[in-house]
Amino acid sequence: MPADSTPEPGIPGESGTHGPRRRAKGRRRKPRAKGRRGLLIAAWTAAGIVVLGGTGVGYVYLKLNGNLKSVDIDQALGADRPGKADNGSENILVLGSDTRAGGNEKLGGGTDDGSARSDTAMIVHVHEGRKKASVVSVPRDTLIDRPACTDADGGSHDAVSGVMFNSAYSTGGAACAVKTVESLTGIRMDHYLEVDFAGFQKLVDELGGVEVTTTQDIEDPESHLDLEAGTHQLTGEQALGLVRTRHGVGDGSDLGRIQLQQAFVKALVEQVKEIGLFTSPKKLYDLADTATNAVTTDSSLGSVDALTSFASGLKGISASKMNMVTMPVRYNPADPNRVLLDEAKAQRVWDALKNDRPIPRSATEGSATGEARGVITS
Repeated sequence: MPADSTPEPGIPGESGTHGPRRRAKGRRRKPRAKGRRGLLIAAWTAAGIVVLGGTGVGYVYLKLNGNLKSVDIDQALGADRPGKADNGSENILVLGSDTRAGGNEKLGGGTDDGSARSDTAMIVHVHEGRKKASVVSVPRDTLIDRPACTDADGGSHDAVSGVMFNSAYSTGGAACAVKTVESLTGIRMDHYLEVDFAGFQKLVDELGGVEVTTTQDIEDPESHLDLEAGTHQLTGEQALGLVRTRHGVGDGSDLGRIQLQQAFVKALVEQVKEIGLFTSPKKLYDLADTATNAVTTDSSLGSVDALTSFASGLKGISASKMNMVTMPVRYNPADPNRVLLDEAKAQRVWDALKNDRPIPRSATEGSATGEARGVITS
């Protein structure tokens, strides 16, 4: 598959463009020790708020609580949903929103067309006991049948066939995205967590950057990323470019970008505990302030107490206990810019999650990949 065969993130179906190539060195540093424990993305930082909430500083608590944005998914979707799991597991839909409004068009490429799409989608399954997690990335370019859905404002949207997965979010927001994932998997999403461009960049900067090693040069003018092979302490801007790049590495598809995203998340989880958040009240507050401003949650997580309780329950999950896969797909023979769900293999993934079992390796073997595995290590 050619490197420019899949459109750049933006309006579904619109082709990307290529800018001039240039070379500049990234910031480098010696590798740190590995294997440290941390929390899942966005939720780890929220866990630090527990300390602040316990201090009894009312203003700080109210300020952070006021930062949070939430969506009443249950109200929007009603009773026509898969049943809740009764085996002690939990499922969270995590979305990265690529809205270009409010200056976000300057971050990671794109234009401000006033719309937003779910550029990154992960189904996070927390197994019983909360010591391990299975994470399934859903390619944005997957052609799916989107069910009829109602958005958080009460607007109705008819069912439609053969559209890109990320169009669900641009059509009906968080509620429609959750409805689409539940229809696709037959699994109820217990929670919803969304992080936008600006919030992601600020979180990484507040954390002091994220260390990764690239095994080859990565250059993508469209995502503003230019890294030579080697070890780098990524700034927020560089990290955003990394999780959004597609033309700079692999076969240029969204599947390759997913492989980079998964490697980055593991790198972040491995090292977040090394930062020493609890030794500096100011650093902890700045991080908590950024985290609560960065995320949108379902209404059941829409308070500092609820979010920190949820995040604290994930503390036992280390990077080595996160099994990250991509939803089984195959390239669409009619359009190389799109992928199709491999229904038989995908059903094995969903069955494993429903029964709180590990995803069998055979369920994802032979699926289309983006040829970027191993490009990022930590």
